[in-house]
Amino acid sequence: MEIKKLTSLKSAAAFRERMEVLGVDLPIDDAIEKAPDSPVSKSLKIGNFTVGNRYCVHPMEGWDTTADGKPTPELIRRWERFGISGAKLLWGLEAMAVRHDGRANPNQLVLSPENAPLIRAAVDKTLETHAKRFGTVSDLLWGYQLTHSGRFSRPNDKKCLEPSLAYRHPILDRKYNLPDNQTVLTDEEIKKLIDDYVAAAILSEKSGVPFVDVKQCHGYLGHEFLSAFTRPGPYGGETLEERSRFAREIIQAIRQAAPSLIIGVRISIFDFVPFKKGGADPSGVPEDFSNILPYRYGFGLKPENPVEMDLSEPIRYLKMLKEWGVAVVNVSCGSPYYNPHIQRPALYPPSDGYQPPEDPVVGVARQVAVVRQLKQAVPDLPLVSSGLTYLQEFLPQVAQALVRKGYTDIAGVGRMMLSYPGIVSDSLENGAIETKKICRTFSDCTTAPRNGLKSGCYPLDEHYKATPEFTQLKEIKQAEREKAKAGM
Repeated sequence: MEIKKLTSLKSAAAFRERMEVLGVDLPIDDAIEKAPDSPVSKSLKIGNFTVGNRYCVHPMEGWDTTADGKPTPELIRRWERFGISGAKLLWGLEAMAVRHDGRANPNQLVLSPENAPLIRAAVDKTLETHAKRFGTVSDLLWGYQLTHSGRFSRPNDKKCLEPSLAYRHPILDRKYNLPDNQTVLTDEEIKKLIDDYVAAAILSEKSGVPFVDVKQCHGYLGHEFLSAFTRPGPYGGETLEERSRFAREIIQAIRQAAPSLIIGVRISIFDFVPFKKGGADPSGVPEDFSNILPYRYGFGLKPENPVEMDLSEPIRYLKMLKEWGVAVVNVSCGSPYYNPHIQRPALYPPSDGYQPPEDPVVGVARQVAVVRQLKQAVPDLPLVSSGLTYLQEFLPQVAQALVRKGYTDIAGVGRMMLSYPGIVSDSLENGAIETKKICRTFSDCTTAPRNGLKSGCYPLDEHYKATPEFTQLKEIKQAEREKAKAGM
């Protein structure tokens, strides 16, 4: 497989030629348009709120709160950078566990009565920064992402998994060395957890938060319930109505208990079987699933071939979400834990990961095509796209084209915000961007937290270059390279 670096493409015309070679439909405008002419500068109604433009900052965890889940200066700095980006939708800022055991790491925010005032104070600094830069926050929609990390919970020790399972997964259980006697959440435990989500939403409303996301993506608990085919009882089973009960009960209870909140859902709309490094070939390959067909451990895939999508259930689910009062959906896919190349296309994988088995731009195009199909099926539900950072210099031009053509309503930007939050304001105000700040998907922001370090852009952000973690990360990557050379 030949992967051609996007930096070798010097124009929109060259980009189109490359897409034609790859056989993917990824539209691009010839130039970056400034506001007010750019389609991404137009406002959009979400619920009862008018969002000022069509850019969204995806939620990104920093692994840098206090041990009891309170904000730190490090976190506030990251949020302020999101605030000066110029994007008018700050999706959840970052994931906030609804209780301690739901943390993905011991330095993740916990939305508790004790922490809520401090989290809101951190938001206020973000809003002040945005107002100072852009003159107003009246068109800025922001909120909290409510989560429980499920099977990927590490609330007390960065190296110690303390999973809460919706069901037993034959591949992931083995991958993460779960014992045979590992239990799954009982129905009563699930009902208590639903109450915790609702309590967090009520706390959000009382804190003046306009928007909450009931997180259902990336292998965390909300996502896992959507594929709980093998779970008995009311929260799993063959029907989508059964597997969506967890989300439905949370959303409906929030609407009743905190009616002023706008509710969104970030969702992994399709999944693939977990991938692994392919022996002598460093490229990723699917885990062997031949003995567990039909595959009943994923959402939005073909049970007879779990490396292919089937969007029939996801489309039906979006219609259900809209009926329940969800005002906006942020569309992602898969999980960074077990198939990152589909979720986070990158040329350079995390040091403990695998090389992409496809040109990463194919992964971008896949996500774009999915959102386009969903948009056609549910046209009156606002959708946010994901996976665009890999486009690098071409991100603004592709974002424009996607919104212009109606393929998506909002262009979401993730990792790029860590290296270059001003890509949005620069493109809208100047019609040009600074290439030296562009994220090149080196994946240090992923490798670092996988090794218990703070997440940030170590290659390009001078703040992280000056930290002890910079040297630690360098040593970790070198050790991984030596291990790979030795064939370990």
